[in-house]
Amino acid sequence: MIDSGGNSPHLWIDNHCHIGFDGDGGEEIKEGLAAGVKKFINVGTDLTTSLKALAAAEAFPEVVFATAGVHPHEASQGLEGIAELLDRPEIIAVGECGLDYHYNHSPPETQRIIFAEQIALAHEHNLPLVIHAREAWNEIFAILESESTPSKTVFHCFTGGSNEAEKALSIGALLSFSGIITFKNAKDTRDAMLLVPLNKLMLETDSPYLAPVPLRGQKNSPKNLPLIGEHIAKERGLAIETVSEQVWATTHNFYGIAPE
Repeated sequence: MIDSGGNSPHLWIDNHCHIGFDGDGGEEIKEGLAAGVKKFINVGTDLTTSLKALAAAEAFPEVVFATAGVHPHEASQGLEGIAELLDRPEIIAVGECGLDYHYNHSPPETQRIIFAEQIALAHEHNLPLVIHAREAWNEIFAILESESTPSKTVFHCFTGGSNEAEKALSIGALLSFSGIITFKNAKDTRDAMLLVPLNKLMLETDSPYLAPVPLRGQKNSPKNLPLIGEHIAKERGLAIETVSEQVWATTHNFYGIAPE
């Protein structure tokens, strides 16, 4: 078991990261813990990475928790093997899944089918749903309405504006914000972050992607999560303790993780 020590006065939980896919993730976890990031939601994007996320959760119990799902980029691979993982106690959510029409690495129709099937899996296994949404908001909301939005649903790495945020909140979803909100060209997403009630948001690094300013362009890591929290606290005019304590409570409640 890795030492969870560290000298940060605040507690953070990384709602969405990709660690241990080119190793066991131990160094990233150690650095994150030292920075005050005490827990990590490690997210699968296909069967291979879902199995690696599970392996990291098994290796670092009570610190790393895993999800299993198929990213829209990988939708053409299908869902074979994913359902079998969802009864494992280390797997705490379905996803990431959704629609991404920016690259269309998988055909849009295939993306829609695989997304709907993963919503069904979330219902069947009574698990939270982790959504990836890019340039497909109307279709995502339509599929959620058709398939019934799971009671616990989060839009990860939220990049929409105020309209999309209000729609997500209206269906009971939470929003998770990444280092994008520190980017100068992300005004619409910052506006969305400001309107979301503090108890309806979570924080993530989406590492190794999207390092926050002043580290933009570098490989991201969970240790950078406090920079995002500090930015949100400043933008909202709140004490950093207020943000860290609420996000800690919200994220644990969302995933059904004991907050110790």
